[in-house]
Amino acid sequence: MSKRMSEAAKLVEAGKLYDLAEAMDIALKMPKAKFDETVEMHVKLGVDSKQADQQVRGVIVLPNGTGKSKKVLVLAKGDKAEAAKAAGADFVGDDDMIQKIQSENWFGFDVVVATPDMMASLGRIAKLLGPKGLMPNPKSGTVTMDVAKAVTEIKAGKIEYRLDKNNIIHCPIGKVSFGAEKLIENYTTLLDAIVRAKPAAAKGTYLKSIAISTTMGAGIKINPRQ
Repeated sequence: MSKRMSEAAKLVEAGKLYDLAEAMDIALKMPKAKFDETVEMHVKLGVDSKQADQQVRGVIVLPNGTGKSKKVLVLAKGDKAEAAKAAGADFVGDDDMIQKIQSENWFGFDVVVATPDMMASLGRIAKLLGPKGLMPNPKSGTVTMDVAKAVTEIKAGKIEYRLDKNNIIHCPIGKVSFGAEKLIENYTTLLDAIVRAKPAAAKGTYLKSIAISTTMGAGIKINPRQ
C-alpha cells in the first residue's frame, strides 16, 4: 500500500456506515493528489443484471456537472449537422468521420451522437465503438433527431448510469474542487434517479450498498437507508 493510500485508509473506520455529510467531509480530507481528483459514487443493487427485466440504466444531467468537459462527435447531415455545430459539438460529420475512425483508429472524442439515418452506416464500426462504450443508443439519448439538445445536455454534465456485471453502478459526481455542497447535490440527484429506475421485477433490498471515493482515496461506505 502506498503512503498516500495508507494515510487515506486511516481516515475511514472499517465496517462503519457513514451518513452522507460525514462521508463527503472525509472524502474531501483525503490526502491530495497533484490534480483535481474526481469523486465517484458506487451503488450496488439487489438485482440480477443478467436478467433483461432487471436492467437499471438511464441518463441524467447533474445539476453541477461533472467537472470534465466531454468532446462530442456528432454524425449527422445537412441542417442537423449545422445545428450540432451551433450547439458546440467538437466534431461534426457523416460518412467521412466513420471512415476516419475505421481507417485511422481515431478516438479523439468522449461521446458519439447520431441521427437515426446514420445508424446503418455506423454498423460498419460497431465492433470498434461497442467495446469502448461509445456506440450511440436511443436509451441514452445519443440517437436522436434533436442533436443540438443532446450536445447541450452532454456539455452541461449529462451522464449515463448502468449496471456492470457485478450489479454495481459506478458514476462520477464531480471534482474535489466542487466542495461538499455541490457534490452532495449531485449525489442526491443521481441516487434519486437510480431509485426511480428500480425494475418492477426487483425483489428484496434494492439499495445493497453505497460508497464514495476520490480518484486516489479510500472508499467510504454510506448508509443507504438514511
